Amino acid sequence: MSKRKKISADRRKEANKQKSFAILRNCPTSPRKMRYVVDMIRGKEVNRALDILRFSKKEAAGRVEKLLKSAISNWQQKNEGERLEDNVLIVSEIKVDSGRVLKRLRTAPQGRGHRMLKRSNHVTLVVDKLKAEIQTQVQTENK
Repeated sequence: MSKRKKISADRRKEANKQKSFAILRNCPTSPRKMRYVVDMIRGKEVNRALDILRFSKKEAAGRVEKLLKSAISNWQQKNEGERLEDNVLIVSEIKVDSGRVLKRLRTAPQGRGHRMLKRSNHVTLVVDKLKAEIQTQVQTENK
């Protein structure tokens, strides 16, 4: 590894130590279906996002709910002195990337076969604390 790449990698590792995130890899759902669920919770407060996912009928919602709980747990591990109830956590960043594609053959009439693509995806979810001044505004709106 060259010196420039090593410096860049070290900088990225230090930045990731400050973030609380969870990654779901090789989830056997098409990225398009997963993005539909992910768009419902992007930018929402974590308790609200958990409620949305819990009552959603989509299959992908269960997987994203489990991932969100994992990200919240990671936040608690990194911020041991702070209580979860005293802070307002939001889903600050969530993205879906396509994963590997399994190519299968489906039988077709007259001895032919059609290609069938079984898609998978990777989901990255980042949880962050709201800033203090925004947090007071949110609390006054909820009352």
